[in-house]
Amino acid sequence: MSDTRIEDFTLPSTGGDFTLSAASRPLVIYFYPKDSTPGCTTESAAFRDLHAEFTAAGATVVGISRDSLKSHQNFKSKLELPFELLSDPDETACELFGVMKMKNMYGKQVRGVERSTFVIGADDRILREWRGVKVPGHAEEVLAFIRTL
Repeated sequence: MSDTRIEDFTLPSTGGDFTLSAASRPLVIYFYPKDSTPGCTTESAAFRDLHAEFTAAGATVVGISRDSLKSHQNFKSKLELPFELLSDPDETACELFGVMKMKNMYGKQVRGVERSTFVIGADDRILREWRGVKVPGHAEEVLAFIRTL
């Protein structure tokens, strides 16, 4: 349990502006590198497939990447995602959560989003975090944690 408090932020999302302090709790935020890439598609589909169970457990799920709102709308529509995607091109939330990392891509160092998930509770505190996420089984692990709250 981390107990780190996250500063309030507002980002544009596929459902209008999203403000952290106005979101219901517990809140699952998953950061992913890029819309419509294999790992991000698989991860988003896993959260989609378990969405009814997250909702039944009282949790809200949102995804965040640096992609544009237009890209998010296409990705959301293509995968029929029942939750909102937040656009963070200026890395506002990425910086608050510390998910920007140097990564190797095709032998080059590039700065990108480290696949990470956070569960936010009351008082905007992080209840649990997963960094450097491996996609298989991850959404199930997050759901299992939500059920312990």
